[in-house]
Amino acid sequence: MGKKKGRAKGRLGRLDMDVEVASKDEYEEQLKKLQLKMLRIQQAYFHQKRRAVIVFEGWDAAGKGGAIRRLTETLDPRGFHVWPVGKPAPEEQGRHYLWRFWQRLPVPGGLAVFDRSWYGRVLVERVEKFCGKEAWKRAYEEINEFERMLVDDGARVVKIFMHITPEEQLRRFQERLQNPYKQWKITEEDLRNRARWQDYVAATEDMFARTDTKAAPWFVVPGNRKWYARLRSLEIVTKELSRGVDIALPPLDPRVQAAAAAALGLAGKD
Repeated sequence: MGKKKGRAKGRLGRLDMDVEVASKDEYEEQLKKLQLKMLRIQQAYFHQKRRAVIVFEGWDAAGKGGAIRRLTETLDPRGFHVWPVGKPAPEEQGRHYLWRFWQRLPVPGGLAVFDRSWYGRVLVERVEKFCGKEAWKRAYEEINEFERMLVDDGARVVKIFMHITPEEQLRRFQERLQNPYKQWKITEEDLRNRARWQDYVAATEDMFARTDTKAAPWFVVPGNRKWYARLRSLEIVTKELSRGVDIALPPLDPRVQAAAAAALGLAGKD
C-alpha cells in the first residue's frame, strides 16, 4: 500500500497521532491542575523579575489558538501578552525580519506568547518564495543566535510545533466553513498553503534539524486530538518554565502585614 499524503519520514512521521485523553473528566481535571501551576509560575516570574518567550508554530487549524487560550485563560492579563503574527506591517517591511519581534519581547516579570513567530522566515517565506534562498538559509543561524542571546540574558524560550495530518486539517477546514463563528479563521492563504503540504513538511523538518538547540529545543505535539494537544502543550510549558525556578507562593511582605494589622484592626489575630 502507498503512504498516505503528508506522511513524513522525519520527526513528524514518528509521532503517534492517535494518542488521546481517556475522558472529558480526565481532561478537565488535568487542565485545572496545569492551569493552576501556570498561574503560580506567572506569579513567580513576576516576583522574581524573570521573563519567558513561548512560541507556537504549526499547521493551519492545528489548534495553536485553542492551546494558547487554555494556557492563558487563568492568568493575570497584566502579566502576559499574546502576539498573533501575520505578514509584516508596512512600517516593518524593509527592516530586518527580526526587528518586529525585538519590539515584542517581554519586560522583566512578563510572559510573551507568539502565535507564529520569526520561524515564518524559514517556513512560509521559504516555501512561497517571499525571500531568496540565500536569505532563508542564512536565517537558521540568525535565529539560533537570537534565541541564544535571549537565553543568555535570562529569558526562558519554549518552542512548540503543533502537528496534524492533512486528513484532520481537511476536516477542520470543512467545519470552519460550515460554522459562521469560525468562518473568519479560514483564508485563501490557508488553502494555498495546503496545496503545498509536502513543501511545508520539508521546510519544517529542515527547521527542526537546524534550530533544535540546547538553549531552545523544539517540542512537537500531536494535534489530531484537541484535548490531548492542549494538555500536552501546557505540560511542556509548565515543566520548562518551572525548571530550576521556585514557584512556591511568596509570603506576605511583613511591612504590608503590619500595616494591614494596624489599619484593619487585625493585631493579635491569626
